[in-house]
Amino acid sequence: MRFCGPKAALALGVLLCAGLLLCGSLLLCASPAAWAQLALVPQAKQARAERGPPAPVALPQEFAPPQEAYAAFPEEPAAAAAPSAPSACQVRLAKIAVFQPLPTLVGPGECGAVDAVHLDAVILPDQSKVAVTPAGVLRCPMAEELARWVRDDVAPTATKLGSPLRVLDNFDSYECRGRNRVRGATLSEHGRADAIDVRLFKLADGRSLTLTDMNVDKAWRETIKASVCARFSTVLGPGSDGNHEEHIHLDLAERRNNYKLCEWDVRVPPPPVAVAQAEDTAPPAEAAATEGDDDTALIPLDMVPLPRPRPKLAEDASARTKKSDRN
Repeated sequence: MRFCGPKAALALGVLLCAGLLLCGSLLLCASPAAWAQLALVPQAKQARAERGPPAPVALPQEFAPPQEAYAAFPEEPAAAAAPSAPSACQVRLAKIAVFQPLPTLVGPGECGAVDAVHLDAVILPDQSKVAVTPAGVLRCPMAEELARWVRDDVAPTATKLGSPLRVLDNFDSYECRGRNRVRGATLSEHGRADAIDVRLFKLADGRSLTLTDMNVDKAWRETIKASVCARFSTVLGPGSDGNHEEHIHLDLAERRNNYKLCEWDVRVPPPPVAVAQAEDTAPPAEAAATEGDDDTALIPLDMVPLPRPRPKLAEDASARTKKSDRN
């Protein structure tokens, strides 16, 4: 084994001395701030050890449900705050109706509406009220037009009949569905809270005036038809499409050139003469009951049906039987 010589040892010693001198000079030239940082290093390590391992980073969650879920489930009233200030329509409606503003209506597909209200009653000029039963959910413009129709058109006609108006029977208002409840059909105006189906009115004396009842005064129903056809975009009743035989559909659908659709046949019962003629042409019940029971009515002999001819095999068997009997 070989060892370093005296010259190598001397060179190594010189290098060690130079390194020590360099480190000492650096330490002497260091600033007080550097010395402070060096002193804080052990304290920082001790603090991290006391805090323990760092907490895991939480991944951000989806801020809103998928569009399908958002469309399939209507927005809860508590989640959607009502407008801070009433709309101009609601300010006008408050003077002629009792209602509560609703948050934005959100339903499947295109269903829904903004500026919707819960219409409870219509206030007449004498401050009496016409209850909407059940209360209707409508866009404010539709509710306003309905209230003005009841105040200005229907209530005066009821007074002429001898009793004040008290109830509007609401057959249907906001409902997300296709036209005539056909699946896949064009969205009904009911799905936009822009339509109502009216079935009848009730007076203070207890009378009910059903709009499609043929026994209700025809002149009154004609007056009501003229008023709704002037106010609303769509009026559908008996004779329209077979789905409105028991109520009148009203809506404010927007069409090109403000086109309106009014289809309502104001029907009347058949006249008594036609009923009497129909009864005269029908056979009397007693005659129909006794017809065919007369024993004196004989059937001619040439009309009596003959028995079916016997098969040839049966005739041969019968002949053999008779021959054996003779023998």
